[in-house]
Amino acid sequence: MQHRFLALAMLASADAAVISTYTTVITSSVLPPYFQSTPEVFQGPTPTGSEPFLAQTNPVTFSGATTTTFFPASPLQTQEPIQDQPAGDNIFTQMGNIGPYRSSPGFGVDEYPLPNGSEIVWMNMLARHGSRYPTDPNPLGSLIPGSGATFSGQLSWLNNWTYVLGTNILTPLGRQELYDSGVLHNYQYGHLFNPNSTTKLVLRTTTEDRMRKSAQNFAAGFWGLGYDEYAQIEYIIDETGFNSTLSPTNLCVNNNNYRTSAGQNVSTEWIGNYTQNAVKRLNSMSSGFTWNASTVYSAQQLCPYETVALGYSEWCDLFEWQEWEDFEYSIDLDFAGTYGFQSPTSRAVGVGYVEEVLARLNHHLITNATAEVNVTLDSMNSTFPTNQNLYFDFTHEVDLFSTLTAFSFRQFAPLLSATSYQANRELIVSHMVPFGCRLNIELIQAPAPVPTNRSGGWSGYESGEPTTYIHFVLNQRTLPLGQSIPACGDRADGWCELSTWMQAQADALTLADYDYACNGNYSPPAWGAITNGVPPSS
Repeated sequence: MQHRFLALAMLASADAAVISTYTTVITSSVLPPYFQSTPEVFQGPTPTGSEPFLAQTNPVTFSGATTTTFFPASPLQTQEPIQDQPAGDNIFTQMGNIGPYRSSPGFGVDEYPLPNGSEIVWMNMLARHGSRYPTDPNPLGSLIPGSGATFSGQLSWLNNWTYVLGTNILTPLGRQELYDSGVLHNYQYGHLFNPNSTTKLVLRTTTEDRMRKSAQNFAAGFWGLGYDEYAQIEYIIDETGFNSTLSPTNLCVNNNNYRTSAGQNVSTEWIGNYTQNAVKRLNSMSSGFTWNASTVYSAQQLCPYETVALGYSEWCDLFEWQEWEDFEYSIDLDFAGTYGFQSPTSRAVGVGYVEEVLARLNHHLITNATAEVNVTLDSMNSTFPTNQNLYFDFTHEVDLFSTLTAFSFRQFAPLLSATSYQANRELIVSHMVPFGCRLNIELIQAPAPVPTNRSGGWSGYESGEPTTYIHFVLNQRTLPLGQSIPACGDRADGWCELSTWMQAQADALTLADYDYACNGNYSPPAWGAITNGVPPSS
């Protein structure tokens, strides 16, 4: 018996030694081979194929509402029964800037494949981060739980409801949206990337967590988990007072004060009117809690926020179809007056990114301080390369919206009515800047002029010299340049000759009047007083 205890003690001692040795290996970051991911030992043959170029090689005639050919399984439940919802429609087409990504239904022109002999030679993407939690906790999260209120009927589930959303960071769907976008962009433009380049492609984003993770998930989708072998992500400070074209509202003082209040004011008035029936309806099922326009609007916001975070929300079917259309319209009014053509600061906020695109097209650095451009970074090739064929930048939706204004997409300029719903309108925020939205700018080189009207089918090039065109694509649909810049002409494909477009952008900085717009002392313009995205004359 004594020998048996001695043997067990020796075994225990031996096990302890093994554990101690293994712990030392782990803590010294020298993993055993069965846990080691790099270097990749015994990986087998790894020959890769040619990078795809779907944006150029796709022969499909695009005549439908989307350019995708199938719909993958979605983790979200978005088919709640909504009173008076039109057949085939969905309330998640009415969520403004807080709805999950979907390709736009279009901006007034058909899509055309690239003519044989033409080629895409350059592409610049500006994208928004993916679906996130609210930037601030929803007020109902603290007003309802623990209030002692009781609810009945369609609101009975609220008796046990708790608020479980986080703040600001990406939801699982947000990560997926950007990963999927990276995969899509590889299929669309992968051929423009040279995997044998001696320098890494520079991607730019900001320092906020959701911005970092969006760029990282995009890169993983485009290149795979080992993306840092091919790409370097640049993180630009995203804080008040710091220069950055990817978060330019931080530096524009007047964009954050009462001088841009017109949009928010008419939106608040709109909310107060359209929620009246919902206020009565919800109050009839509530005891100890009184609904008003503000709390009803907060309830509507919880529908998309809970859905992108949890996959489903019981808040969604509390509202009728028209109330969801009015919800979208309230966001459209706000964006038009704060970041669009009815805002005195919108061109100023977006013009810095316009400057950067022009600098990239002209292959030059930016050395003079203008607008919110960070000259420290944009004057160095390492942080602002101008010789890439692909550029990937990540921003916020309000900044992308202002950039569209600064690019003079005047089809979104017509004034929205503050008192009656406009069904036929160009400016619909959910079509433009939902979560995960992206603006792609392509350069297309053609061996000769491409006919302006291709609606009857391809009939060949016109006679003339080789021509370079610029093509804007927002959420996978063409933004027609001729509708906003008359000099581009009435082209069926929405393209514009590059030289014509560049000339139209020549006075973008002057027109924005950055210093006065962002720092000037002027009275807040009334709704409708501004139609060009700049303040009244100084």
